[in-house]
Amino acid sequence: MLPRLVHALPFGLSQRITKLYFQALVWNQRGIHSEQSSQEFKAMDVKILPALQDNYMYLIVDKATKEAAIVDPVEPKTVLKAVDEYGVKLTTILTTHHHWDHAGGNEDLVKQHPGLEVYGGDDRITTLTKKAEHNTKLNVGKLNIQCLFTPCHTSGHICYYVTAPDDDNNSAVFTGDTLFLGGCGRFFEGTAEQMHKALIEILGQLPDSTKVFCGHEYSLQNLKFAAHVEPDNEEIKKKISWTQSMREKNKPTVPSTISEEKLYNPFMRVMEPSVMKHAKKNDAIETMRAIRLEKDNFRG
Repeated sequence: MLPRLVHALPFGLSQRITKLYFQALVWNQRGIHSEQSSQEFKAMDVKILPALQDNYMYLIVDKATKEAAIVDPVEPKTVLKAVDEYGVKLTTILTTHHHWDHAGGNEDLVKQHPGLEVYGGDDRITTLTKKAEHNTKLNVGKLNIQCLFTPCHTSGHICYYVTAPDDDNNSAVFTGDTLFLGGCGRFFEGTAEQMHKALIEILGQLPDSTKVFCGHEYSLQNLKFAAHVEPDNEEIKKKISWTQSMREKNKPTVPSTISEEKLYNPFMRVMEPSVMKHAKKNDAIETMRAIRLEKDNFRG
């Protein structure tokens, strides 16, 4: 309920309240929520940079040119330290949406590292230099980045699909607060129809091997809800066990893959009879609407 109340306030006020909220959490936090780690692909590296209480930032590095982009750099100091450590040339900010815990570091990062191109799909994003639309394309070094417009959590949400030339089998998508491991974002500014399109018609049509890098470490909470929706789903049980093991070692649970999400994420399984039965609906969009409302109030 509280997130919706804050979200309904005027933009500037809601951003200030959100910033203070996250600062308070960080002040009370002991250490980072997860270890930094790296995912290596044939043509790119993805550096997983934990931030705030449960956010993830991602440094995407083109191996051929050492050019890099950063996704949702809410903690500029951490980003610049990683840029220096890995010896890369940072050229681009990829902002998934305007919420402070994703876009709140843009201004400071641009001040400390002038000349960055800032992409996003919403005029509320500070320091925006390139307004992205669905299928806007850009390059970071030799990497190809395609913008996927996925409004619902916010009206301007963008996911970023990254591939290398002649290497579609090593693709990655950065989904912000649209698609999480085992879950999806709240419908703050959108509808079940929009989330259905985002998850099923857009992200769900990416190659199954695509690695999914989401915006938060929400995996265990999401999977507990998934188990509530489908208690007999063995894939959910296995993923919960794996997730618990990773979190006990302070390791991130990202990335998943599109194919995995189709096995255990109820919001990507709204056409499955078992999920419809739980929702007491016979339509995929109505099922999406029902289980998201249930998840909003789930305390399992």
